[in-house]
Amino acid sequence: MEEMLNLTCLHDSHLALGAKMSPFAGFDMPIQYSSITEEHLAVRNKVGMFDVSHMGEIFVCGPDAEKFVNHVFTNDIRPMVPGQVLYGMMLYPDGGTVDDLLVYKEFEPDHYLLVVNAANIEKDFTWIKEHCEGFDVKIDNQSDNWGQIALQGPLAEETLVKVLPFAADAAELTFYTFKDFEDEGQRVIISRTGYTGEDGFEIYASHRLIVKYWEAFLKAGVAPCGLGCRDTLRFEAGLPLYGDELTPEISPVMAGFSMFCKLDKDEFIGKEAVADQKANGTAKKLVGIELQDKAIPRAGYPVELEDGTEVGVVTTGYHSISLEKSICFALVNRENGALDTPLFVRIRKKVFPGKVVKKRFYQTNYKK
Repeated sequence: MEEMLNLTCLHDSHLALGAKMSPFAGFDMPIQYSSITEEHLAVRNKVGMFDVSHMGEIFVCGPDAEKFVNHVFTNDIRPMVPGQVLYGMMLYPDGGTVDDLLVYKEFEPDHYLLVVNAANIEKDFTWIKEHCEGFDVKIDNQSDNWGQIALQGPLAEETLVKVLPFAADAAELTFYTFKDFEDEGQRVIISRTGYTGEDGFEIYASHRLIVKYWEAFLKAGVAPCGLGCRDTLRFEAGLPLYGDELTPEISPVMAGFSMFCKLDKDEFIGKEAVADQKANGTAKKLVGIELQDKAIPRAGYPVELEDGTEVGVVTTGYHSISLEKSICFALVNRENGALDTPLFVRIRKKVFPGKVVKKRFYQTNYKK
């Protein structure tokens, strides 16, 4: 039986533009319009836009909102000011990752927006509700009512101000901040976080407004970009994808993101496990590997020592478009994860030599 896929508010536009479509996180999503390379370079050198309306928006409010969000979220939201965004995770008690997400502190007191991964909307919503007992909060999953465009690249600011003049003040935003705007009497949220390694903005609005903005950006010559280059871009910038680099089995400590788990907080779900892993180490560690050859290391390929001993597995890998090198993330035994350690990736029947390098392969260009 064929799976019934969800459609974003921009689905008709993707079809009209001739996008190559594929199922992703339960949605029929555009993978590419022209080519992954062309779209990738548009974001690196000029400006591109992504339909990310499949992402989830869960609102939390109430007298205990701060205390509750801090309970389920690894980062510390107490010092946040209205208009600030924080990245972090929700964890299982054993330290495994429920999801990685963004928390927006709204301008209305005791109001927060949690932006979660599309594949995890229902799981996250259930998880959050299951842990709210004893907290005076209201939890509202508004994911079906919001659309989202990510406008990314060095010309993103100039383009946003020109195409959406009502949002000209968004140019004042710094990295990981947001502002509220109003258009046609409706709320529009614009933030400056990004998932590509370049400067950029996320525009959240009603479906009707998102369609209007998408068409306006197209008319202005902004390149529509699919999820194919979204993955190559985030990977070069050293950013994880839930399901690949963070999973119920891969904790933030293993993945190298323990800086987003604040152990000086009184408590959060999974804190004890994170503290133990930080103190005693983990059996596995996520590393970057650069191959000497042009062969492409794909997810699932074994990582070996010179003698053929398997010590890990590739989680994401590409021949980098920006750097013209074959690189990958791999989860390897901790003792084999030090920088410059020689490692080999088995690609079908051949092995290709490489070495451990830093996971941020590309020099990011965020607006600080």
